[in-house]
Amino acid sequence: MRSARPVGLLLSAAAVALWAYGMTTWQPLTEPLGPWSERLPGNNAYWARDLRFMAIMAVPLGLVLAGRGQVRWGGPAVVLGGCWIAADVAIDRADPIGVDATVLLAVAGCAVLGVVATLLLWWERRTPQTREPGTTPAADRRVLTGVACVAGVLTLVAAAMESPTDREPELNQGALATAALLVAVAVGAALAAAPARTRARVGLAVGLTVVALLGVGLVRATAPGARLLPEVALGAVLLTGVTVLAWDWPGGRPIWWHHAVAALIALVGPVVFLVATAVPMMIMMPIGASLTALAGNSPIHAADSDLLVSLAGLLSGLGMAVLLARPSVEDRRQLR
Repeated sequence: MRSARPVGLLLSAAAVALWAYGMTTWQPLTEPLGPWSERLPGNNAYWARDLRFMAIMAVPLGLVLAGRGQVRWGGPAVVLGGCWIAADVAIDRADPIGVDATVLLAVAGCAVLGVVATLLLWWERRTPQTREPGTTPAADRRVLTGVACVAGVLTLVAAAMESPTDREPELNQGALATAALLVAVAVGAALAAAPARTRARVGLAVGLTVVALLGVGLVRATAPGARLLPEVALGAVLLTGVTVLAWDWPGGRPIWWHHAVAALIALVGPVVFLVATAVPMMIMMPIGASLTALAGNSPIHAADSDLLVSLAGLLSGLGMAVLLARPSVEDRRQLR
């Protein structure tokens, strides 16, 4: 897809701006009033951090989309994402706030993104091309489909984000904005993974985007504690739509029973993976608590858990990618 490069870079830049706004506007809202035990924060208190981390994750996902799934883009993009998380913790410790800080972080982040993208473009032009013009190799298609799966699962996590009070209007704004960005990444990567950009696929991409955004709005409109069913439905629709967009259409038509199996996996897979990753993180790997301490924020109350749901979403998305990032018929035959 020729437009993959500008679309991917644009989505990465939007993620940078969202990250900067989250750092300077939403994060201060989650800071506790004092270190006293009765005021220690509870579950999901640092919701702004999770939304911010998901925006950071969207940056390398957008870069991989801009690189059309090439490994030479994927490796540096992952490294950039890891370094950005480390920088985020350090910046969080400094407690920036205000419009000036937002603009400064957004400009600095876009500058870093621009430097990385320029180096990757230079490297690509210096490397001999082995692919035929206008085609996407099978390995690159699998990577792009995997990106769509990861973004799709992260969409569910962002859409269902909660806080101890669930009364902050900024939480709804942040969840909607982050989920909408991830929907765009998921659909864009799935369309880029398609063997050809036909009118049918473009129309399907537009329809999937609209339905997914409506689904995100439905999840946010549902009362906290009752969001599981709409969240599961959103995941089933979005991830099944990703397979229909990205997978081969032999003879010009999808193999519908393949997509029926994918729909079943998309219906139960994200929830299973999220539970399977969240429980060990709460019991054995207090990553969230460590990051909270490094950022200089108050620890979560002992009766609750400092779960980093953004990381659980990333790991779950990778798990779904293993199952669904099989765009060619030959890829799916390997599962038999």
